[in-house]
Amino acid sequence: MAEESGYEHRLMKAWREQLGCGFEQVAHVFEDCMLEALPVLSQEGVSAYLDYARFLCKMGRGVEPVLIFLQEWPSVAAILGESSLPAISGCIRTLYKSPNGKAITPFLQALPTAARRLHSQEQLQDYLDLVVDFMHRTTGSVHGIHTTFPSPGLPHLFEQLPYLLAQISLKGLKNWVEYGIRNYGKHPERQIDYFSLQSADSKAVLQRERHGTLLVDVERKLDMYLRGLWQDSQYLVPYSTGFDELRKPIPYYDKLGIRVPDVFDDHNGISGIDRYRAILAHIIAHRRWTTPVFADNLSPFQRMAVEFLEDSRVEALAMREYPGLRRIFLALHPQPAEDACDPEKVSAVRHRLAMLSRAILDPEHGYQNPHIIEFTRLFHEKLATSESSTEEMVDLAVLFGARTRRQSDALPNTHFTDTEIDYRDDNRNMWKFIEQGDEEEAFDEKRQLEKADEIKGLPPRHYHEWDYNSQTFRPDWVSVYEALHPKGNAGDIDRLLEKHSALAKRLKRLLDLLKPQDKIRIRFQEEGSELDLDVAIRSLIDFKGGSAPDPRINMSHRTDGRSIAVMLLLDLSESLNEKAAGSDQTILELSQEAVSLLAWSVERLGDPFAIAGFLSDTRHDVRYLHIKGYSEHWNDEVKGRLAAMQAAYSTRMGAAMRHAAHYLSAQKADKKLMLILTDGQPSDVDTQDEHLLIEDARQAVRELDQEGIYSYCISLDPKADEYVSDIFGNQYSVVDNIERLPEKLPKLFMALTK
Repeated sequence: MAEESGYEHRLMKAWREQLGCGFEQVAHVFEDCMLEALPVLSQEGVSAYLDYARFLCKMGRGVEPVLIFLQEWPSVAAILGESSLPAISGCIRTLYKSPNGKAITPFLQALPTAARRLHSQEQLQDYLDLVVDFMHRTTGSVHGIHTTFPSPGLPHLFEQLPYLLAQISLKGLKNWVEYGIRNYGKHPERQIDYFSLQSADSKAVLQRERHGTLLVDVERKLDMYLRGLWQDSQYLVPYSTGFDELRKPIPYYDKLGIRVPDVFDDHNGISGIDRYRAILAHIIAHRRWTTPVFADNLSPFQRMAVEFLEDSRVEALAMREYPGLRRIFLALHPQPAEDACDPEKVSAVRHRLAMLSRAILDPEHGYQNPHIIEFTRLFHEKLATSESSTEEMVDLAVLFGARTRRQSDALPNTHFTDTEIDYRDDNRNMWKFIEQGDEEEAFDEKRQLEKADEIKGLPPRHYHEWDYNSQTFRPDWVSVYEALHPKGNAGDIDRLLEKHSALAKRLKRLLDLLKPQDKIRIRFQEEGSELDLDVAIRSLIDFKGGSAPDPRINMSHRTDGRSIAVMLLLDLSESLNEKAAGSDQTILELSQEAVSLLAWSVERLGDPFAIAGFLSDTRHDVRYLHIKGYSEHWNDEVKGRLAAMQAAYSTRMGAAMRHAAHYLSAQKADKKLMLILTDGQPSDVDTQDEHLLIEDARQAVRELDQEGIYSYCISLDPKADEYVSDIFGNQYSVVDNIERLPEKLPKLFMALTK
């Protein structure tokens, strides 16, 4: 162990020498920054990380740029990939060589939010191009010749960027910036007012561009849609439609995920989120049912026909599984008029295929073309008895091309009106090639993800955090990752309850006094707590008489008079591993005993309650672990999770409380109680100001209060009086003798809810 520790020390020293930065503030955070960077960056990435930090340190702009870069680059690289660093460094160098050097710091401060909202290297490059264009056009730079005054609005753009990207898409941002440059590029004061969102027209243009459904706002819902309905967990990567005007990008998928637009407007009665669902359903249908076929022996026209027919086949199979998709596909699929083009003057290949695709989808298409009618019938016959196959679509497409081919199909002008189906992908994955060219990939080969490309678990929820220094919220500042807690041995919890059997008997007497006596019977239940004898006899008579019996022969009860929902939030930070004062047990073990008794007590009362634990490793990684859900009973499954509790890392309490409130606020109860069990003050390794997270937790308590949630803290910290009242007011208790926690916690709960 000593040799290993010595090796790590030498390695850290070598990295510090490579950085070569003499700022004292950098030395204080360097080791923490490296520990955060190592799990994210490759060996080459670490070297590039240090080299570029060295450049920022030496460029003469003080300590702030290098500090921001060291602290933020690992999280940006985790989202965009470390290969995005050259593009970012190129933009910073452009700022550095211009009079806009002071804008480098706000640019770096806005970078993490930009990475989270843009979410892909393609969109990042569009954003960087926008920044450089902004700089040149508002400083009067032409052909690389720069003026001596900086862009007045550029720093203000970076300061407002988190708010702007939360309101509009990247295309909307481009339009908003373009308006400001066009009207105020030569007026410094008015330019500042516009880009700091102070002027009326700035807000009006922003409101005009604020439309549609942003992917970043519905990404979590779409992820659950993929997992729940399609049993798929592809990563969603956005692209912007506002930068490539000549060649509009269309959806596709590759090894990194599914590429979709960053914003969708409602269209033809279909909401933006349903347009996203249409894309995902179509692409997942390809992933499930399409088999790549060879393209080498097919002409371009034949390949186009195969793509149209295979698109129709996988959609038909998807609608067979989820019929509700038909309404969305019909509304989004264009309906080309049969006489829309003159086939003697323009190429009508796309027009014929779009009509065939519409006819396959819509039984009431109304087309009279005999070929369209015949091949629609042939298509449905092939799918009538089986799923068919991609190879069969190739044969049908070749036959369709042979039957309908015209000499005019080779004309250079092609009819495109009402032939583009924007929810379908580009079909790059359905082709394989015998002879690979530079632009072609053998999609039949199994592709391995690079380690940096692996996406695991649910996407994070982003929460704001309160900055008491500026009296403002930091938007999308904290990333909360949630998961189901791993299971352990439920018998361990049973032994703990047996250990406190005498206490349990005393608690039972108290519980009987609190337990509501006015129960309401709920009859006609297929599953219930007991048999409803009247209904059961009637059902038996029906059965004997030859009638269909009523299966709802059970009944259940609910209490009427006690409407309380409870969330027990457990601090699982590293300090719980310490031994309790005067005891041979750790604080974690005593907490397990106390929570077990409390859970047993609440179960007997019948109150809906949930248990969750939290810990944090910087603002980029707050972990929220579900131990018991509201729909679960106190059973071996839950006991197993509680038995497996482990403590690690730090205590970012405000973010955990906001996330717990997300679940508690959804409960239908007159009183909603959140109990926070902690052994120390809010803290994390990435905050030097110890008051910052205390003030954020205090703000979180206020937010919960506004939502009608009563929060109460049970602190195990003997020094809690120094800070806990600042957070919770008088809504707290300090348990000085931790060994008495198993007794005090259930009694405290009863006192709060009686």
